[in-house]
Amino acid sequence: MWTLPSLEEILSRAAAAPMLFAALFSIPLVISAWWRKVYPRAQMYFTLLVPLLLATIHLVWPQLLYLILMLDVVLLMLVAGDLFTVVDRRHWTVKRTMVRVASLAKPHHVQTELDYRGTWPAYVTLTEDFPAQFRLEPSQQSHYFSGRSRATFHWEVQPLQRGEYKLDYFYVSARSLLGFWIGHYRYACPAVIQVYPDLQQLTQYAILAKTNRLSLLGFRKSRRAGQENDFERLRDFTRDDQFKFIDWRATARRSKLTVRDFQVTQSQRLLFLLDCGRMMTNQSQGLTMLDHALNSMLMLSYVALSRGDSVGLMCFSDTIECFVPPRGDSGQINRMLHASYNVFPRMVETRFDEAFQFMETKNPRRSLVILMTNLIDEVNANQVTKYLGNLHGKHLPLAVFLRDHHLYAPIPDQPQHEPADLYTAAAAADILTWRHQVLTGLTHRGALVLDAFPEHVSAPLVNKYLEIKARQML
Repeated sequence: MWTLPSLEEILSRAAAAPMLFAALFSIPLVISAWWRKVYPRAQMYFTLLVPLLLATIHLVWPQLLYLILMLDVVLLMLVAGDLFTVVDRRHWTVKRTMVRVASLAKPHHVQTELDYRGTWPAYVTLTEDFPAQFRLEPSQQSHYFSGRSRATFHWEVQPLQRGEYKLDYFYVSARSLLGFWIGHYRYACPAVIQVYPDLQQLTQYAILAKTNRLSLLGFRKSRRAGQENDFERLRDFTRDDQFKFIDWRATARRSKLTVRDFQVTQSQRLLFLLDCGRMMTNQSQGLTMLDHALNSMLMLSYVALSRGDSVGLMCFSDTIECFVPPRGDSGQINRMLHASYNVFPRMVETRFDEAFQFMETKNPRRSLVILMTNLIDEVNANQVTKYLGNLHGKHLPLAVFLRDHHLYAPIPDQPQHEPADLYTAAAAADILTWRHQVLTGLTHRGALVLDAFPEHVSAPLVNKYLEIKARQML
């Protein structure tokens, strides 16, 4: 007849086969942890080293066997009991609030609400699901819940690359009371964020334009001959206004100096040609040259549309990436953004012949054609010179070349220069001389030229456009 073994027999069998006894005890613990999606932490592994040390003591003092086994049982019971203090995933509710449209390289605010409906104290760690193309600060956040409560967490996210990104989940990690276990839970928080070129610069421009402080952005005023005949609006007098434009009747009526504002009456066309080939893959301040070109294109488009002109866009590399016909309505900015926000520079050779042939077919009317590219070698320079020079007479070509900082970097100011530095400086000087010759040749063929660093090209480009409008070159 089978009888229950006594405590002495259990302890003697455990001492004879300790690994088997520990495995039999751990199997229910492992099954329970797997079912609840709970995993051991490093702290538990270090704690389980204690039985190993106690076993070493047993080799020296065998008479302490029963005491050592009792301590092992108590330790395992603590680990097992701590498993059930991990708050289950059904006690958490997550809600994320964020923007749907973001500007490239600009910080944006993300807010997360975590609602806890349990009664046990809980220490949690939160992690967002943003991809590697975003810089997230902070990367993780932790919080202690003493009971049923709600907490709000704030994140600052900065997109580093344009495009459309999908966020699927939000991650919550809940630690047990003694810290031996941790539960990793994933909550579905689907969202889509579209990263466009810098949209915040348009808001800044609009604010400064209303207060006549555009000089803070580097924009200059260009006087146009005969502009006093094209009345647009009345506005407050500023320090830079001429006295002959003061409207004395409006000033007497408002008891405040008021001047007349004027505008260009004719509607003109602008067409941007953005190179998306290998020459635009270089980076400056964390953004590619194409990103900087899109930012400046967006700024000039906003200025041109506000002055009644039509704006179009074509992105090309070895093929035509996108084309937006010139239009002058208020929705043109959105069309250009949607067409170009997921266009990226590629390591391919640019086909200028196909691009200019496509442009002539789709845009036969006279326009200000703005080509934004970079000069690296003679092959591309010859093509740019050839096709832009052929536009003169039918269109007004404007070549915008983005400088590479490596070519303009000065030699370190040291008493003893390394030979490699001198060779590098000599090669850079030779390239700059060749570049200057190409720009001069383009000017002689009737094209307008603008040469600037990528991050500073917006203001000179807008000033060039205003100068063209003022001189009625188009």
